Amino acid sequence: MRHADAHAGGGAIGGDGQGGHSCPGGVDTAAAPAEGASPPHPPGPGRDVASAARGSGMRPHTFTLSVPFPTPLEAEIAHGSLAPDAEPHQRVIGKDLTVSGRILTVRWKAEDCRLLRISVINFLDQLSLVLRTMQRFGPPVPR
Repeated sequence: MRHADAHAGGGAIGGDGQGGHSCPGGVDTAAAPAEGASPPHPPGPGRDVASAARGSGMRPHTFTLSVPFPTPLEAEIAHGSLAPDAEPHQRVIGKDLTVSGRILTVRWKAEDCRLLRISVINFLDQLSLVLRTMQRFGPPVPR
């Protein structure tokens, strides 16, 4: 299973590859077959590489992002602002937002690494807007 943790501000990203599969063109792309070795079987008639891989029992890609906030109230405000945005591809990608204390945690699970990447990038854009808005208006007044 592919997994990475990132902490806002720290930029720490770690990966755990699953032998032999990853996104085409990605950092973990499998090496070409050794000289004399037979190439992998083609995906088959009417199937692309991604659908052939999904059918071969590959586990989904996962990504977890933990974002620390100065206070639990700010984490809850960010959660309230970001949670209503549903994934456009809910059948093939799942996103779960939770708050624990002052930490907002987002977990993605997807079969397609490209859709996962797009979802994470879009979320980071939305998170950036929420953070800038919160900074602009100052700390929240306790309710």
